Amino acid sequence: MNYETDKRDEKTYAIIGAAMAVHNELGCGFFEAVYQDALEVEFKKQGIPYEREKKLDVFYSGEKLNSFYRTDFLCFDEVLVETKALSKMSGTEEAQILNQLKASKCHKALLINFGVSKLETKRMVLNLRESA
Repeated sequence: MNYETDKRDEKTYAIIGAAMAVHNELGCGFFEAVYQDALEVEFKKQGIPYEREKKLDVFYSGEKLNSFYRTDFLCFDEVLVETKALSKMSGTEEAQILNQLKASKCHKALLINFGVSKLETKRMVLNLRESA
């Protein structure tokens, strides 16, 4: 796993822009569900295609398990978006996104934390070798 830093990805850039619009209007202090609802409104306004609460199946040895993940948003059919409203992130949030990336077969994700005075975003990219 590595973090994108060298080039601007137009899709993640658009998603972060929508999150910034939400954070600029609401600030911090609301529950996570409020930010998710507002982000959905902003996605619609900006024409960002998304699925909310997208179910991600998990497989083991080629078999679909009963367990699954649910990501807050799947945007552009390829970018997972996980929202938080925490005063401080602990690191487990990144592990959660990594597992969602593995389960979804997606390669890009955004972790967005609305719970602080300055919006926090982390772009994550999963690079799996073909043999992995």
